[in-house]
Amino acid sequence: MLHPLVGVAILFRFNFMKIVTWNVNSVRARLPHVEDFLKDQHPDVLLLQELKCETQVFPYSLEDFGYNCAVFGQKTYNGVAILSKYPIEDVQMGIPNFEDVTSRYIEAFTNGVRVASIYVPNGQEVGSAAYDYKLNFFKALYAHAQHLLTFDERVVIGGDFNVAPTDADVYDPIAWKEQVLCSTKEREAFRKIVYAGFTDAVAQSTKGSMPYTWWNYRQNGFVKGSGLRIDHLLLSPQAADSLSRTEVHTYMRAKEKASDHAPVEVTLKI
Repeated sequence: MLHPLVGVAILFRFNFMKIVTWNVNSVRARLPHVEDFLKDQHPDVLLLQELKCETQVFPYSLEDFGYNCAVFGQKTYNGVAILSKYPIEDVQMGIPNFEDVTSRYIEAFTNGVRVASIYVPNGQEVGSAAYDYKLNFFKALYAHAQHLLTFDERVVIGGDFNVAPTDADVYDPIAWKEQVLCSTKEREAFRKIVYAGFTDAVAQSTKGSMPYTWWNYRQNGFVKGSGLRIDHLLLSPQAADSLSRTEVHTYMRAKEKASDHAPVEVTLKI
């Protein structure tokens, strides 16, 4: 017969699901780093952005690490992917009802969670055609995010949003004021998704200074600590209710020939 306290321990035991987003800035150039990260951290799901390769030349050797791969690639620029230890189902490539020639969004259902890997356009310069495209992309994302909230599911949208939501997410708010990544319209577009019902996981769980996720290659940005928080994991209410922890794996940015982004992790209780 089990001791009563043992029964309580069993009753409250959780399984955990680790979901990581990472702009790898060329998956083939950064393949050794991706392999090391999978061996070190063993994420259940890895959301990749900026693959810089077509779907057919993606390094499917990553399946040897125990992952299934759903890939929406593009030559030279863009490209997104989902790697999961579990079966990947109901794959959606591109934001529904949004005409786009770029590969910036992929969504799927895996292990009871609907996940999306997203690479929001940079915008280049406030007021440019690229900036308008970025705002239109956000409008389409907002509409689809609202639709996702009608599902009775845990939903995690992770990726490089190319927006630092507040001045607390920028090493020098004065220098970046109304610049691309930090402009009012971009921040409003990001906030609109959060206000619709999603939780910014890192902001929600961070006490004290916000961790940065991107450091410019130029002017020794990483060494100087000149970073921005532009990579995010947005959680539906069902996912937010099961939030356990978050972490930014800054050590990956310190590696030689690293991506300019660090992996960002959320762990859910399943």
